[in-house]
Amino acid sequence: MRKGEKLKSAAVPESGEGRQYHIGVAPGEVSRYVLLPGDPERTDLIASFWDESRLVASHREYRTFTGHYKGAPISTTSTGIGAPSTAIALEELLRVGSDTFIRVGTMGSIQADVNVGDIVIAAGAVRMEGTSNYYAPPGYPAIAHPEIVMALIEAAEELGARYHVGILASSDSFYLGQGRPGFRGYSTPESRTLVERLQSMRVIGFEMEASVILTLSWIYGARGGAVCAVVANRVKDEFVVNAGVEAAIKVASEAVAKLYRWDKLKEEAGKKIVYPRLVAKL
Repeated sequence: MRKGEKLKSAAVPESGEGRQYHIGVAPGEVSRYVLLPGDPERTDLIASFWDESRLVASHREYRTFTGHYKGAPISTTSTGIGAPSTAIALEELLRVGSDTFIRVGTMGSIQADVNVGDIVIAAGAVRMEGTSNYYAPPGYPAIAHPEIVMALIEAAEELGARYHVGILASSDSFYLGQGRPGFRGYSTPESRTLVERLQSMRVIGFEMEASVILTLSWIYGARGGAVCAVVANRVKDEFVVNAGVEAAIKVASEAVAKLYRWDKLKEEAGKKIVYPRLVAKL
């Protein structure tokens, strides 16, 4: 957007052509299928795995590419760190026509058998961030869309990825909110017992964006999911930067190709949701 450009209104901050204030994209520039990494630099890496791509916009923490992968139109937009900026990206992507969102992120495992370099497919997430509370009460579940879960599992199987399926915990805080000590060892009783409590509930680990994507997607009638690379294991005290990231990207891109084919199949069959017998026709 140009400096001094007048937008539609204070309540609807977009240009006359529908270009969004924060993410800088307009209708027609982004696919309905969008991969959502946190890191803006990861969008370049994601796009490098596609058959073709082009940079659409880059503004603040939001960087967007659009292209094709195995015949499927596909986009990626970075969300920045945490739920507040992620909710902004989702809101504005919905406004330009996207409706299928897969977080492609990193996480820390709190389970001994979920190792650094593995990937985790979210079945749901504990809403430990505050942004989704503006949209729904705490009891509203953050669950992944079943079609996305199934597409990610099939993609992981076909690609031979080491994967797990389960519940993530999405926190607003990287340090105390994930049971790490703060500056000079500062902590609280709640933080010191957090990891153990979540382990007992079989939560796989921490990240910072999945629950707001899942919650908002269901509220708005969209599809949300997440696949995260495990870069840390808190039980084994290991941390390897970017471990498993390429595997997560490949699985997410392959899942979009599957969803694209399944969506066409549903349309031809007059069905609202895909199911195993319908997929068997492909």
